[in-house]
Amino acid sequence: MDDLVQYLQDREGDMVELLRELVLMESPSNDTKLTNAMGDYLYKIVNSMIEADVTRLSGEPYAPHIKAEWGEGDGQLLIVTHLDTVWPEGTLEDMPCHIETGKLYGPGSFDMKAGIVQALFAIQAIEQVIQTMDKKVILLMTSDEELGSPTSKPYIEEEATKSDAVFVLEPAQGERGALKTARKGVGTYELKVHGISSHAGIEPEKGVSAIEELAEQITYLSNLTDIDQGTTVNVGVIDGGSSKNMIAEEAHAVVDVRVQSEAEMNRVVSEIETIKPINDGISIDIQGSIYRPPLERTNDSEVLFEHAQALAKQYLNIELEEESTGGGSDANFTASLEPTLDGLGAVGDGAHAKHEHVIIHELPKRSALLAMLLRRYGQVSQ
Repeated sequence: MDDLVQYLQDREGDMVELLRELVLMESPSNDTKLTNAMGDYLYKIVNSMIEADVTRLSGEPYAPHIKAEWGEGDGQLLIVTHLDTVWPEGTLEDMPCHIETGKLYGPGSFDMKAGIVQALFAIQAIEQVIQTMDKKVILLMTSDEELGSPTSKPYIEEEATKSDAVFVLEPAQGERGALKTARKGVGTYELKVHGISSHAGIEPEKGVSAIEELAEQITYLSNLTDIDQGTTVNVGVIDGGSSKNMIAEEAHAVVDVRVQSEAEMNRVVSEIETIKPINDGISIDIQGSIYRPPLERTNDSEVLFEHAQALAKQYLNIELEEESTGGGSDANFTASLEPTLDGLGAVGDGAHAKHEHVIIHELPKRSALLAMLLRRYGQVSQ
């Protein structure tokens, strides 16, 4: 283990340079051309760094996903990363990639291009220091995570079911670097309310306002929130009507749902999907779902965290903590399938924010932690 740590500490400069290159290649999820270029670049990088079988997986209508398979054996371990970001093309003009006070700033640096760098160097360290393990390692670099993983989800779940453990390299929780052993489930619903239009001044009695109906439904939806249970139902976008002097025929709302447990997910889904009109003459169309189920803390995930915690303390002098978060990740898909540990990526701050950055001296440490976990779980005797 000490040799793995030293190998990666010696390569801090190389890790920073690769991260800088990745940040300078913008890869917004919806820009297939740019994200595909990022995938092509990573395809070459993987082949130059490790002895892996690298393939492209269809991501239509988005860019292909990149899968790297390293090593051999009857079992396997899965590393999940994503190469897409929330930042549109041209963001680098306002958020230039730069290093300041030991931090590398830039769009996508923290979420989660540093995670890709750490994963590649961790596998390289095992290849060079340990040389072989009893299990193969699968590294998935997906192109649509920021969109909810609509095309990568089947690949993630397929590989997870074949794996003995899953390591998700989403950023750690803040600059304390806590790992994530629980995440809320995430869903989106859209309500389209259909009323009856009429002139508000001449024949108001003939109209039924879709806006008034939506206002009452918003109160109903908001009342589904249960903070004590970790449940939030937030109506974040509304629109409707066509003119100030017309009874509104149409109104529309977009609803964000976050749930901490399967029980709450079932309750909220049932309440939303069975919504009935309050006023006569109204009809309501409801579309949506919980697209990331809750990642609930389990005994298996706790054991995985305890192993990470022990390794971090013994070899890295890090007092590792665990936390729950309200945001979703691909770990939400894998946790119900196999033991999963999330937040193994960069230490820094500013995901989806203008101050997004990575703490440089933590890069080799977190890469070493992943390498040690792979080593620990990559032995049949363990």
